[in-house]
Amino acid sequence: MRRVAVTGLGAVTPLGNTTDETWKNLTEGKNGIGRITHFDSSDLKVHLAGEVKGFDPLQYFSRSELRKYDLFIQYAVAATEQAMEDSGIKGKISPERLGIYIGSGIGGISTTLENYKRLLNGKHVSAHMITSMIVNMAAGVVSIRTGAKGPCVPIVTACATSTHTIGEAFHCIRDGYADAAIAGGSEAAINPLTVAGFSSCMALTTNPDANTACRPFDKNRSGFVLGEGAGILLLEEYEHAKARGAKIYGEVLGYANTSDAYHITAPQPEAEGITRCIQLAVKEAGVNVGSNTYINAHGTSTVLNDKSETLAFKQAFGEETAHQVKISSTKSMTGHLLGATGAVEALACLKALQTGTVPPTIGLTEPDPDCDLNYTPGKAMKADLKTAISTSLGFGGHNGCLVFGKAEEE
Repeated sequence: MRRVAVTGLGAVTPLGNTTDETWKNLTEGKNGIGRITHFDSSDLKVHLAGEVKGFDPLQYFSRSELRKYDLFIQYAVAATEQAMEDSGIKGKISPERLGIYIGSGIGGISTTLENYKRLLNGKHVSAHMITSMIVNMAAGVVSIRTGAKGPCVPIVTACATSTHTIGEAFHCIRDGYADAAIAGGSEAAINPLTVAGFSSCMALTTNPDANTACRPFDKNRSGFVLGEGAGILLLEEYEHAKARGAKIYGEVLGYANTSDAYHITAPQPEAEGITRCIQLAVKEAGVNVGSNTYINAHGTSTVLNDKSETLAFKQAFGEETAHQVKISSTKSMTGHLLGATGAVEALACLKALQTGTVPPTIGLTEPDPDCDLNYTPGKAMKADLKTAISTSLGFGGHNGCLVFGKAEEE
Protein backbone atom coordinates (compact mmCIF):
# COMPACT_ATOMS: atom_id res chain seq x y z
CA MET A 1 0.00 0.00 0.00
CA ARG A 2 1.18 3.54 -0.78
CA ARG A 3 1.79 5.84 2.19
CA VAL A 4 -0.13 9.11 2.43
CA ALA A 5 1.32 12.28 3.94
CA VAL A 6 -0.30 15.59 4.83
CA THR A 7 1.69 18.42 3.29
CA GLY A 8 -0.64 21.42 3.52
CA LEU A 9 -3.22 22.86 5.91
CA GLY A 10 -5.82 25.61 5.53
CA ALA A 11 -8.41 26.93 7.95
CA VAL A 12 -11.14 29.50 8.38
CA THR A 13 -12.68 29.07 11.84
CA PRO A 14 -14.27 30.96 14.73
CA LEU A 15 -10.75 31.13 16.21
CA GLY A 16 -8.93 32.52 13.20
CA ASN A 17 -8.78 32.85 9.43
CA THR A 18 -5.57 30.84 9.07
CA THR A 19 -4.17 27.60 10.44
CA ASP A 20 -1.58 29.35 12.59
CA GLU A 21 -4.09 31.74 14.15
CA THR A 22 -6.59 28.95 14.78
CA TRP A 23 -3.98 26.67 16.36
CA LYS A 24 -2.54 29.44 18.54
CA ASN A 25 -5.96 30.24 19.94
CA LEU A 26 -6.84 26.56 20.41
CA THR A 27 -3.74 25.92 22.49
CA GLU A 28 -4.30 29.10 24.49
CA GLY A 29 -7.84 28.00 25.33
CA LYS A 30 -9.48 30.99 23.66
CA ASN A 31 -13.23 30.90 23.21
CA GLY A 32 -14.53 31.57 19.69
CA ILE A 33 -18.17 31.40 20.77
CA GLY A 34 -20.13 34.62 21.27
CA ARG A 35 -23.35 36.49 20.66
CA ILE A 36 -24.79 35.98 17.17
CA THR A 37 -24.05 38.97 14.91
CA HIS A 38 -25.05 37.55 11.52
CA PHE A 39 -28.70 38.34 12.26
CA ASP A 40 -30.99 39.54 15.05
CA SER A 41 -31.63 36.49 17.23
CA SER A 42 -33.86 38.23 19.78
CA ASP A 43 -36.95 36.26 18.69
CA LEU A 44 -35.18 32.90 19.08
CA LYS A 45 -34.29 30.78 22.10
CA VAL A 46 -30.63 30.55 21.06
CA HIS A 47 -28.36 33.61 20.92
CA LEU A 48 -24.84 32.17 20.73
CA ALA A 49 -22.76 30.73 17.89
CA GLY A 50 -19.20 30.16 16.80
CA GLU A 51 -19.00 32.76 14.03
CA VAL A 52 -16.03 33.40 11.75
CA LYS A 53 -14.71 36.88 12.49
CA GLY A 54 -13.00 39.38 10.22
CA PHE A 55 -13.01 37.18 7.13
CA ASP A 56 -12.17 39.21 4.03
CA PRO A 57 -13.38 37.40 0.90
CA LEU A 58 -11.69 40.00 -1.31
CA GLN A 59 -8.40 38.29 -0.47
CA TYR A 60 -9.64 35.40 -2.59
CA PHE A 61 -12.35 36.76 -4.93
CA SER A 62 -13.11 39.78 -7.05
CA ARG A 63 -16.22 41.76 -6.13
CA SER A 64 -18.05 40.46 -9.19
CA GLU A 65 -17.33 36.86 -8.18
CA LEU A 66 -18.74 37.21 -4.70
CA ARG A 67 -22.36 37.42 -5.82
CA LYS A 68 -21.98 33.98 -7.41
CA TYR A 69 -20.88 32.08 -4.32
CA ASP A 70 -22.48 31.31 -0.98
CA LEU A 71 -20.31 31.85 2.06
CA PHE A 72 -19.66 28.11 2.47
CA ILE A 73 -18.04 28.12 -0.98
CA GLN A 74 -16.00 31.20 -0.10
CA TYR A 75 -14.71 29.56 3.07
CA ALA A 76 -13.79 26.39 1.16
CA VAL A 77 -11.87 28.31 -1.49
CA ALA A 78 -10.03 30.37 1.13
CA ALA A 79 -8.94 27.32 3.13
CA THR A 80 -7.96 25.51 -0.07
CA GLU A 81 -5.77 28.34 -1.30
CA GLN A 82 -4.05 28.41 2.08
CA ALA A 83 -3.43 24.65 2.00
CA MET A 84 -2.16 24.74 -1.59
CA GLU A 85 0.27 27.53 -0.79
CA ASP A 86 1.35 25.82 2.40
CA SER A 87 2.09 22.58 0.55
CA GLY A 88 3.92 24.19 -2.37
CA ILE A 89 2.42 21.60 -4.69
CA LYS A 90 1.16 23.99 -7.37
CA GLY A 91 2.87 23.26 -10.67
CA LYS A 92 4.42 20.08 -9.26
CA ILE A 93 1.64 17.61 -9.95
CA SER A 94 -0.30 16.58 -13.03
CA PRO A 95 -3.86 18.00 -12.94
CA GLU A 96 -5.22 14.52 -13.75
CA ARG A 97 -3.55 13.16 -10.59
CA LEU A 98 -4.95 15.80 -8.21
CA GLY A 99 -8.30 14.97 -6.62
CA ILE A 100 -10.91 17.01 -4.77
CA TYR A 101 -12.81 15.64 -1.75
CA ILE A 102 -14.68 18.56 -0.18
CA GLY A 103 -18.09 18.18 1.46
CA SER A 104 -20.65 20.13 3.45
CA GLY A 105 -23.43 19.05 5.73
CA ILE A 106 -25.93 21.69 4.62
CA GLY A 107 -24.38 23.71 1.79
CA GLY A 108 -25.74 27.09 0.71
CA ILE A 109 -28.76 27.26 2.95
CA SER A 110 -28.31 30.98 3.64
CA THR A 111 -28.44 31.69 -0.09
CA THR A 112 -31.56 29.52 -0.35
CA LEU A 113 -33.23 31.39 2.52
CA GLU A 114 -32.30 34.79 1.11
CA ASN A 115 -33.73 33.98 -2.32
CA TYR A 116 -36.91 32.50 -0.88
CA LYS A 117 -37.49 35.79 0.91
CA ARG A 118 -36.94 37.59 -2.40
CA LEU A 119 -39.49 35.35 -4.09
CA LEU A 120 -42.09 35.99 -1.38
CA ASN A 121 -41.52 39.73 -1.74
CA GLY A 122 -42.00 39.60 -5.51
CA LYS A 123 -38.34 40.21 -6.29
CA HIS A 124 -36.08 38.54 -8.82
CA VAL A 125 -34.49 35.26 -7.70
CA SER A 126 -30.78 35.18 -8.43
CA ALA A 127 -29.57 33.23 -11.45
CA HIS A 128 -26.75 32.03 -9.19
CA MET A 129 -29.02 30.62 -6.50
CA ILE A 130 -28.91 26.98 -7.61
CA THR A 131 -25.17 26.87 -8.19
CA SER A 132 -24.62 28.61 -4.87
CA MET A 133 -26.86 26.37 -2.77
CA ILE A 134 -25.96 22.86 -3.93
CA VAL A 135 -23.52 21.02 -1.69
CA ASN A 136 -21.21 19.80 -4.46
CA MET A 137 -20.34 23.32 -5.58
CA ALA A 138 -17.55 23.89 -3.04
CA ALA A 139 -15.70 20.97 -4.62
CA GLY A 140 -16.69 22.11 -8.10
CA VAL A 141 -15.45 25.67 -7.66
CA VAL A 142 -12.20 24.46 -6.07
CA SER A 143 -11.68 22.11 -8.99
CA ILE A 144 -12.20 24.93 -11.48
CA ARG A 145 -9.92 27.35 -9.63
CA THR A 146 -7.09 24.86 -9.08
CA GLY A 147 -7.42 23.05 -12.40
CA ALA A 148 -7.61 19.70 -10.59
CA LYS A 149 -8.99 17.05 -12.97
CA GLY A 150 -8.71 13.93 -10.84
CA PRO A 151 -11.52 12.39 -8.73
CA CYS A 152 -13.93 15.09 -7.53
CA VAL A 153 -16.19 13.64 -4.85
CA PRO A 154 -18.27 15.74 -2.45
CA ILE A 155 -19.62 13.81 0.53
CA VAL A 156 -22.62 14.62 2.73
CA THR A 157 -22.81 12.70 6.01
CA ALA A 158 -23.91 15.50 8.34
CA CYS A 159 -21.36 16.06 11.11
CA ALA A 160 -19.14 13.20 9.90
CA THR A 161 -18.79 14.75 6.43
CA SER A 162 -15.21 15.96 6.38
CA THR A 163 -13.86 13.02 8.37
CA HIS A 164 -15.24 10.92 5.53
CA THR A 165 -13.87 13.21 2.79
CA ILE A 166 -10.37 12.98 4.26
CA GLY A 167 -10.68 9.24 4.73
CA GLU A 168 -11.91 8.58 1.22
CA ALA A 169 -9.19 10.83 -0.21
CA PHE A 170 -6.65 8.85 1.82
CA HIS A 171 -7.87 5.57 0.31
CA CYS A 172 -7.94 7.11 -3.16
CA ILE A 173 -4.26 8.03 -2.96
CA ARG A 174 -3.25 4.86 -1.13
CA ASP A 175 -4.87 2.73 -3.82
CA GLY A 176 -3.25 4.65 -6.70
CA TYR A 177 -6.15 6.63 -8.17
CA ALA A 178 -4.48 9.98 -7.45
CA ASP A 179 -1.14 11.28 -6.23
CA ALA A 180 -2.60 14.11 -4.14
CA ALA A 181 -5.98 15.37 -3.01
CA ILE A 182 -7.53 18.51 -1.55
CA ALA A 183 -9.77 17.18 1.24
CA GLY A 184 -11.98 18.68 3.91
CA GLY A 185 -15.26 20.44 4.46
CA SER A 186 -16.97 23.80 4.71
CA GLU A 187 -20.08 25.15 6.42
CA ALA A 188 -21.82 28.53 6.71
CA ALA A 189 -25.25 27.87 8.18
CA ILE A 190 -25.64 30.44 10.93
CA ASN A 191 -28.99 31.94 9.93
CA PRO A 192 -32.43 32.19 11.60
CA LEU A 193 -33.86 29.09 9.91
CA THR A 194 -30.98 26.77 10.74
CA VAL A 195 -30.66 27.96 14.33
CA ALA A 196 -34.43 27.64 14.83
CA GLY A 197 -34.43 24.18 13.25
CA PHE A 198 -31.62 22.77 15.37
CA SER A 199 -33.20 24.40 18.40
CA SER A 200 -36.55 22.76 17.68
CA CYS A 201 -34.99 19.31 17.55
CA MET A 202 -33.45 19.99 20.99
CA ALA A 203 -29.85 19.86 19.76
CA LEU A 204 -28.67 23.38 20.68
CA THR A 205 -28.03 24.68 24.18
CA THR A 206 -30.09 27.65 25.35
CA ASN A 207 -27.41 28.58 27.89
CA PRO A 208 -26.81 32.34 27.32
CA ASP A 209 -23.30 32.33 28.85
CA ALA A 210 -20.65 32.04 26.11
CA ASN A 211 -18.08 30.72 28.61
CA THR A 212 -20.18 27.75 29.71
CA ALA A 213 -22.50 27.17 26.76
CA CYS A 214 -20.32 24.49 25.15
CA ARG A 215 -18.73 22.34 27.86
CA PRO A 216 -18.21 18.81 26.55
CA PHE A 217 -18.10 16.00 29.13
CA ASP A 218 -19.26 18.33 31.94
CA LYS A 219 -22.26 17.08 33.88
CA ASN A 220 -24.03 20.43 33.34
CA ARG A 221 -23.76 20.36 29.54
CA SER A 222 -27.03 20.96 27.71
CA GLY A 223 -26.45 20.87 23.94
CA PHE A 224 -24.09 22.04 21.23
CA VAL A 225 -23.32 25.50 19.87
CA LEU A 226 -23.55 26.00 16.10
CA GLY A 227 -20.30 27.04 14.38
CA GLU A 228 -19.09 27.80 10.87
CA GLY A 229 -15.93 27.75 8.79
CA ALA A 230 -13.76 25.42 6.73
CA GLY A 231 -10.83 23.09 7.12
CA ILE A 232 -8.73 21.73 4.24
CA LEU A 233 -5.89 19.18 4.22
CA LEU A 234 -3.57 18.60 1.27
CA LEU A 235 -2.98 14.85 1.17
CA GLU A 236 -0.10 13.55 -0.94
CA GLU A 237 1.50 10.23 -1.76
CA TYR A 238 4.46 10.00 0.58
CA GLU A 239 7.24 9.37 -1.96
CA HIS A 240 5.84 12.10 -4.23
CA ALA A 241 6.02 14.52 -1.32
CA LYS A 242 9.53 13.47 -0.31
CA ALA A 243 10.81 13.69 -3.88
CA ARG A 244 9.89 17.36 -4.12
CA GLY A 245 11.13 18.17 -0.61
CA ALA A 246 7.71 18.94 0.82
CA LYS A 247 7.18 19.67 4.49
CA ILE A 248 5.23 16.79 6.08
CA TYR A 249 2.88 17.43 9.01
CA GLY A 250 2.16 13.75 9.53
CA GLU A 251 0.75 10.66 7.86
CA VAL A 252 -2.78 9.35 7.47
CA LEU A 253 -2.52 5.79 8.73
CA GLY A 254 -6.07 4.54 9.08
CA TYR A 255 -9.71 5.31 8.39
CA ALA A 256 -13.08 3.66 8.83
CA ASN A 257 -16.75 4.51 8.63
CA THR A 258 -19.74 2.64 10.02
CA SER A 259 -23.45 3.19 10.57
CA ASP A 260 -25.46 2.80 13.77
CA ALA A 261 -28.67 1.79 11.95
CA TYR A 262 -30.47 3.00 15.06
CA HIS A 263 -31.93 6.55 15.15
CA ILE A 264 -31.96 9.72 13.06
CA THR A 265 -30.36 11.89 15.75
CA ALA A 266 -29.40 9.85 18.82
CA PRO A 267 -26.27 7.65 19.00
CA GLN A 268 -26.78 3.97 19.68
CA PRO A 269 -26.83 3.58 23.50
CA GLU A 270 -24.21 0.82 23.64
CA ALA A 271 -21.97 2.81 21.25
CA GLU A 272 -21.53 -0.27 19.07
CA GLY A 273 -21.20 1.61 15.79
CA ILE A 274 -18.59 4.16 16.83
CA THR A 275 -16.68 1.53 18.84
CA ARG A 276 -16.40 -0.69 15.80
CA CYS A 277 -15.46 2.28 13.63
CA ILE A 278 -12.58 3.19 15.94
CA GLN A 279 -11.40 -0.41 16.11
CA LEU A 280 -11.41 -0.76 12.31
CA ALA A 281 -9.47 2.48 11.79
CA VAL A 282 -6.87 1.57 14.41
CA LYS A 283 -6.51 -1.90 12.94
CA GLU A 284 -5.93 -0.46 9.46
CA ALA A 285 -3.39 1.97 10.92
CA GLY A 286 -1.53 -0.83 12.69
CA VAL A 287 -0.71 1.32 15.72
CA ASN A 288 -0.67 0.75 19.46
CA VAL A 289 -2.93 3.11 21.38
CA GLY A 290 -1.69 4.35 24.75
CA SER A 291 -0.08 7.24 26.60
CA ASN A 292 1.49 8.53 23.35
CA THR A 293 -1.95 8.89 21.71
CA TYR A 294 -4.08 12.01 21.43
CA ILE A 295 -7.79 11.78 20.61
CA ASN A 296 -9.74 14.75 19.31
CA ALA A 297 -13.18 13.61 20.38
CA HIS A 298 -16.38 14.53 18.58
CA GLY A 299 -17.39 15.93 21.99
CA THR A 300 -20.44 17.95 21.06
CA SER A 301 -21.52 18.84 24.62
CA THR A 302 -24.79 16.96 24.23
CA VAL A 303 -25.78 14.57 27.01
CA LEU A 304 -26.06 11.48 24.80
CA ASN A 305 -23.04 12.02 22.53
CA ASP A 306 -20.45 12.61 25.23
CA LYS A 307 -21.58 9.65 27.32
CA SER A 308 -21.74 7.36 24.29
CA GLU A 309 -18.32 8.45 23.03
CA THR A 310 -16.71 7.86 26.43
CA LEU A 311 -18.14 4.35 26.42
CA ALA A 312 -16.82 3.82 22.88
CA PHE A 313 -13.26 4.72 23.87
CA LYS A 314 -13.39 2.25 26.76
CA GLN A 315 -14.81 -0.50 24.56
CA ALA A 316 -12.42 0.14 21.68
CA PHE A 317 -9.20 0.33 23.72
CA GLY A 318 -10.02 -1.33 27.01
CA GLU A 319 -10.64 0.48 30.30
CA GLU A 320 -6.99 0.80 31.35
CA THR A 321 -5.72 2.09 27.98
CA ALA A 322 -8.66 4.48 27.60
CA HIS A 323 -7.55 6.21 30.81
CA GLN A 324 -3.98 6.59 29.45
CA VAL A 325 -4.76 8.45 26.24
CA LYS A 326 -4.99 12.24 26.09
CA ILE A 327 -8.39 13.43 24.89
CA SER A 328 -10.01 16.81 24.26
CA SER A 329 -12.92 18.40 22.45
CA THR A 330 -11.93 21.52 20.52
CA LYS A 331 -15.64 22.16 19.91
CA SER A 332 -15.57 23.73 23.37
CA MET A 333 -13.80 26.65 21.65
CA THR A 334 -15.09 26.59 18.05
CA GLY A 335 -18.62 25.34 18.44
CA HIS A 336 -19.86 22.61 16.11
CA LEU A 337 -18.92 23.30 12.48
CA LEU A 338 -21.19 20.50 11.19
CA GLY A 339 -19.77 19.30 7.86
CA ALA A 340 -16.49 21.16 8.41
CA THR A 341 -15.87 19.98 11.95
CA GLY A 342 -14.01 16.76 11.11
CA ALA A 343 -11.48 18.60 8.94
CA VAL A 344 -10.77 21.30 11.52
CA GLU A 345 -10.34 18.60 14.16
CA ALA A 346 -8.07 16.57 11.87
CA LEU A 347 -5.99 19.71 11.48
CA ALA A 348 -5.81 19.95 15.28
CA CYS A 349 -4.61 16.34 15.44
CA LEU A 350 -1.79 17.02 13.00
CA LYS A 351 -0.70 20.19 14.80
CA ALA A 352 -0.80 18.31 18.11
CA LEU A 353 1.54 15.69 16.67
CA GLN A 354 3.82 18.33 15.18
CA THR A 355 4.07 20.43 18.35
CA GLY A 356 3.58 17.87 21.12
CA THR A 357 0.71 19.94 22.48
CA VAL A 358 -2.74 18.67 23.46
CA PRO A 359 -5.34 21.46 23.14
CA PRO A 360 -7.74 21.74 26.07
CA THR A 361 -11.43 21.22 26.63
CA ILE A 362 -12.47 24.57 28.06
CA GLY A 363 -15.56 24.98 30.24
CA LEU A 364 -15.09 21.49 31.72
CA THR A 365 -15.15 22.11 35.46
CA GLU A 366 -17.46 19.44 36.87
CA PRO A 367 -16.95 16.17 34.97
CA ASP A 368 -19.90 13.89 34.36
CA PRO A 369 -19.26 10.66 36.31
CA ASP A 370 -20.04 8.80 33.07
CA CYS A 371 -17.31 10.81 31.28
CA ASP A 372 -14.35 9.96 33.49
CA LEU A 373 -11.44 9.89 31.02
CA ASN A 374 -8.58 12.39 30.66
CA TYR A 375 -10.39 15.14 28.75
CA THR A 376 -7.68 17.81 29.31
CA PRO A 377 -9.85 20.33 31.18
CA GLY A 378 -9.07 24.02 31.06
CA LYS A 379 -5.48 24.20 29.84
CA ALA A 380 -3.37 22.66 27.09
CA MET A 381 -0.70 20.15 28.06
CA LYS A 382 2.58 19.00 26.56
CA ALA A 383 2.91 15.33 25.65
CA ASP A 384 5.17 12.98 23.72
CA LEU A 385 2.67 12.10 21.00
CA LYS A 386 3.16 9.45 18.32
CA THR A 387 -0.39 8.97 17.04
CA ALA A 388 -3.60 10.99 16.95
CA ILE A 389 -7.19 9.89 16.41
CA SER A 390 -10.18 11.96 15.36
CA THR A 391 -13.75 10.72 15.75
CA SER A 392 -16.95 12.08 14.20
CA LEU A 393 -20.62 11.14 14.59
CA GLY A 394 -23.37 12.47 12.33
CA PHE A 395 -27.16 12.60 12.38
CA GLY A 396 -28.50 9.49 10.70
CA GLY A 397 -26.02 7.27 12.54
CA HIS A 398 -22.91 8.06 10.47
CA ASN A 399 -19.61 7.33 12.22
CA GLY A 400 -16.10 8.20 11.05
CA CYS A 401 -12.61 7.77 12.47
CA LEU A 402 -9.19 8.87 11.25
CA VAL A 403 -5.79 7.83 12.60
CA PHE A 404 -2.72 9.99 12.04
CA GLY A 405 0.95 9.28 12.69
CA LYS A 406 3.72 11.70 13.62
CA ALA A 407 6.00 12.76 10.79
CA GLU A 408 9.29 10.92 10.67
CA GLU A 409 12.31 12.90 11.83
CA GLU A 410 14.90 13.61 9.17
